[in-house]
Amino acid sequence: METFILENTQTMYEMLKELCMIPAPSHFEHERAAWCKAWLETAGAEGVYIDDAENVIFPLNCEGSRNITVFAAHTDTVFPDTEPMPYFDDGERVHCPGCADDTASLVVLLLLAKYCIQNKIKPAGGFLFVCNSAEEGLGNLKGTKQLFADYDGRISAFLSFDSRLNVVNDRCVGSHRYEVEISTEGGHSFQAFGLPNAIAVLSSVIARMYEIQVPVKEGARTTYNVGTVTGGTSVNTIAQSAKMLCEYRSDDKDCLAFMRERFFEIFREAEADGVKISVKQVGDRPCGDVDADAIARLKDIVIPVIESVTGERVRCISASTDCNIPLSKGVPALCIGVNEYYGVHTREEWVDKASMVKGLEIALRVAETLLNRT
Repeated sequence: METFILENTQTMYEMLKELCMIPAPSHFEHERAAWCKAWLETAGAEGVYIDDAENVIFPLNCEGSRNITVFAAHTDTVFPDTEPMPYFDDGERVHCPGCADDTASLVVLLLLAKYCIQNKIKPAGGFLFVCNSAEEGLGNLKGTKQLFADYDGRISAFLSFDSRLNVVNDRCVGSHRYEVEISTEGGHSFQAFGLPNAIAVLSSVIARMYEIQVPVKEGARTTYNVGTVTGGTSVNTIAQSAKMLCEYRSDDKDCLAFMRERFFEIFREAEADGVKISVKQVGDRPCGDVDADAIARLKDIVIPVIESVTGERVRCISASTDCNIPLSKGVPALCIGVNEYYGVHTREEWVDKASMVKGLEIALRVAETLLNRT
C-alpha cells in the first residue's frame, strides 16, 4: 500500500489539474464522465460504463451479488461555468473553484479503483466504484437516485468521498426546494399606480417566511433560506412577475413536514384578487430511514481507520450529500473526507495537497477493511 501511494502521489496531483480544467456544472458532467471512463479503462478496468444519468460505473466482482459496497464521489461542481476556471498550484495548495468539492475526492476514488485492479482484489460481495453526477444544488442527487433505481436491493453499504478529514457525515439533512412565481396584471408606474406589484407581493411573502419559528426538537436542526430573487421590467413599470428560489432543511422528517405546512400556508395566503402564485418543487432530498445499529457497525469499521491515519478524533455531523438516498432507503451510508480544504462553494476554494495523500491512505485502508469483512 505504501509503495502504491508513493508511486501515485504525483499522478494524483496531475489528475487533479486535468479534472479541474474540465467544467462540470450539474447536469453537464459529460466531459468529466468521459475522462473518468477513459482513465479507468487505461488503468485496466473492465466493464466500465456511463449510465443514463451520466454516472461512470465500474463494477468489480458485482455480478449476481446482493451485497455490494459502493464507493462514490461526485463529478459535478456547484459553479455554473462552462469554460475552464482559474487554476493555481502554489506548491502546498491547489487553488481552483471546485478543486476540493468534489474533484480531489474524485481523484482519490479513481486511484482506489486502480489499486484494486493492480492488486487483483475480488471482494466477495462486490465493490461498485461510482463517479456520480448531479450532487450539487438543483442537481437534486440525480446520479445517486439513478444508481439506486438500477441496483435496487443489491447495495448493502454506501461510502461517499465528499467531506474533510476527521469529519464523518452519519446523518442526512433532507430538503425541499421550490421555485415560487408571483404574477400580476402590472402596468405603468404612474398611470396604473395602486395595482398589485409582483415584487412587493413577493417581498411580503419572504418577510413572512423569515418570521417562521423553526421547530425545536432534541437532536435535530431545521433551517430555511431564500437563495435568489428575480423579477420586474423597468423602474417605471409595476412588476408583472417576480420569482424566488427557496428551501427548508432538516435532519428530522417530522420537522421537514412542519416546514412544508408553514411554507404552503404562507403561499396560499398570498393569493388575492389580481395576484396569482405558482409553486414548483425543484428539489427533493429525503431524510434518513435506516437502523441506527447498521450505521454504528459501519462507523466501527471506518472511524478507527481515519483516526489511525490522521491521529485525530473524528467528528460526526449531519449533512446533505449523496448519502441521503441510501439512508432514505434503509441502506447504511457514510460520507467521509479524503482531503483538507478552505472556501468550498466560493471562488477562493483551495485544497491542501498533502492532505490528499492521507485521504488516499484512508480510502485504501477502509476498502481493505471492508474487503476482509465482506
